[in-house]
Amino acid sequence: MPQPDPATVTLAILAGGAGSRMGLPKSHLEIHGQPVLHYLLRRFQWPGPTLLVTSPGRQNPPAASEFNLEVADPIPDQGPLRGLLTALEHSSTPWVLACTTDMPLVQPLHLHWLLEQSSSHPETLGLMIQPQAGQIEPFPSLFHTSATDPIAQQLLQSRRSVHGLARLSGFSVVSAPAEWDSKVWTNLNNRNDLHQFLDTL
Repeated sequence: MPQPDPATVTLAILAGGAGSRMGLPKSHLEIHGQPVLHYLLRRFQWPGPTLLVTSPGRQNPPAASEFNLEVADPIPDQGPLRGLLTALEHSSTPWVLACTTDMPLVQPLHLHWLLEQSSSHPETLGLMIQPQAGQIEPFPSLFHTSATDPIAQQLLQSRRSVHGLARLSGFSVVSAPAEWDSKVWTNLNNRNDLHQFLDTL
């Protein structure tokens, strides 16, 4: 199977978290005066549809209008696996690239590399990345909309781990290229993480 054309793949950014350790929802972060969602969209320059996944009570964050569509999880605070399911349920394309608001060092090359890997896994329901040294990273990741039912079943069983999908039949894990900088996986979990990131810009 040839890799999907990026123009026919939905980029979904999951932004429904409360950000309790950050002190505010992460969808309200600013990167040197820019809303984080605006920053990410400019960084990715994605040619296909863009989808913002929020949560009840946290809809319409700054720069939400720059997405093609915003949808909210039906229930708040169910974690990123629920956000992923919401993205798949509302995607207008068969493939969804899932990213989060708190990983600002992900680049377009990482997203396009994931698409390239799909040609080697033609039957996969989803692709997650394992860095050269470390555990499976749930995001960024690539999922087919046919993964909707098995993900829904995981949630019904109160299993909310995204990287736990790797244990299920049909989901795949690919090793990150050795030359990728480990900082790609930087997460902005609290104010200190945010300040350290801003100091590098």
